[in-house]
Amino acid sequence: MSTEPTSLESLRVLYHSDDYIVVDKHWDIRIDSKMWYEKNTVQAQLRHRFPQLADPRTYYGFRFCHQLDFSTSGALCVALNKAAAGRAYRCFKDRTVTKFYLALIRGAVEGETHTVDFSIGKNSTEGKTHMMCVEGTEGCENPKPCQTELTVLEYGLYDGDPVTKVLLQPLTGRTHQLRVHCSALGHPIVGDFTYSSGTDNAPYRMMLHAHLLHIPLEPQPLRVTAGDPFVPAVDPKWLPQRSLRTLEATVEALIHRREEEDRKFKKEEQERARKEEEDERRKRSKGQSTEEESEEQRRQCQQWLSEWAGD
Repeated sequence: MSTEPTSLESLRVLYHSDDYIVVDKHWDIRIDSKMWYEKNTVQAQLRHRFPQLADPRTYYGFRFCHQLDFSTSGALCVALNKAAAGRAYRCFKDRTVTKFYLALIRGAVEGETHTVDFSIGKNSTEGKTHMMCVEGTEGCENPKPCQTELTVLEYGLYDGDPVTKVLLQPLTGRTHQLRVHCSALGHPIVGDFTYSSGTDNAPYRMMLHAHLLHIPLEPQPLRVTAGDPFVPAVDPKWLPQRSLRTLEATVEALIHRREEEDRKFKKEEQERARKEEEDERRKRSKGQSTEEESEEQRRQCQQWLSEWAGD
């Protein structure tokens, strides 16, 4: 990753198999576009590099498993066939996919970790319909619950202004979720022109990067990292001053916690299914017993009626 604009030839491939390609999306390129004049897209880069893999049965030639905003860089997964796309889709639908983003955000964040849970809806205010907003703000339509885990990595300066380097883990998948949540905290992402009311326009890019993508596919999970572009070697305007924790150790600890939570959830699901099965078995057994008793009662009744008729 660099501060230079992208080109058709500059596609960076992080992972390639028969079923998937994961690329490191550049920060100034759309995934795809219906606009005839927008020729430089990830779809066009893929078609240029891998023309033999383009599927003419799809609109863009390639099946993107998820989305990244125009100004967000990082790991982007592309399925190379319909079956692979279906497997990935189920993981995203079931919310078993783990994603981590790196960001530089304005100001010094107090506290080392935060669970951000503002509900997000569509902004219906005139001139802002391309934006999302948090529940309770003017013009916020149909807000839905969403949650982001924020972990502070470093404090420093960007172009002389105080900023915090954070790791963001979206636990839901709302449009612009990370950008809106950071803004709602009072710490908008550096270079986010949209959610700074057009004031943060000096940096060359928005400082949001999809660092890690883990899709629990069977039998082999897909896990890819897209590095860290927010280092002085790439952008000397970023000057770290105080580090709280390393990126690698933080990611591993959070993934371990997620795996433990998943194991606990699966165990609880299995226990619940076992209890439901036992309850159903008891109900069936009780039903059979009741039915047998009813048959016995009818037999005795018939006998009594017969004896009574004989009298």
